[in-house]
Amino acid sequence: MIHPESIVGAAALLGAWAGAWWARREAPPAGRVAAFAAALVAGVAATNGPLHDLAERPVFAAHMAQHLVLILGMAPLLLAATPGWMVDGLLGVILGGPRWRALARALTRPVPALGLYAGALIAWHLPGPFERAVESHAWHLVAHMVLVAGAILAWWPVLSSSRLLPPLPYGAQILYLFAFGIPMTVVAAMIAGAEEVLYPRGAAGLDDQRLGGIIMWVPAGLVPLAAFTIVFFRWAAEEADEGMEEGDFSK
Repeated sequence: MIHPESIVGAAALLGAWAGAWWARREAPPAGRVAAFAAALVAGVAATNGPLHDLAERPVFAAHMAQHLVLILGMAPLLLAATPGWMVDGLLGVILGGPRWRALARALTRPVPALGLYAGALIAWHLPGPFERAVESHAWHLVAHMVLVAGAILAWWPVLSSSRLLPPLPYGAQILYLFAFGIPMTVVAAMIAGAEEVLYPRGAAGLDDQRLGGIIMWVPAGLVPLAAFTIVFFRWAAEEADEGMEEGDFSK
């Protein structure tokens, strides 16, 4: 089944992103184009077609696959696709006064960002809210929007290109990524290890629930590990460049 609201949302994102580049009279780099296209594909695939239909049948494992695509796919890809000038221009419109900027700066720091993401993740995987989302397409849409917003916030300390709300230094990013996967791992472990069906209307049975927990558990460790590896090599390259510059200066 195709859900028009997700298609309209993707089209609006595409229009805004492409329009910003057009107004700047600049062609976007291929890497950002690829990241943005992948983000849109991830978002549309997670909220339409076979995966979404399985999730609404309901198949709990499909729900978890949806959430992974949105949290570990769409959210970081959107941040990677958006250059600093675009982020800061948008923030300048949204955050008019100094109080709002101070609030945004506080929320994008590691502890609040990870805490809000963890809160959203835990809340929407409690039996009550989860089954509410299963029963109502509108609440299902709200759940996805909250999870994506929380994930963008959680990825911000690593992937932000903003000058107003900058990312952490590379060394701190590595420490942060150790903690990033903990909330999802904890939620997945509790679901996979449950001895009874936690979601009577959201899972096809205990085996389906456990499979969903495992599907959620494995990427929760692998994706932050991949990000950790990328950050480590970027940090090493930066240190090497600085060492070469200092060596040239000493001559």
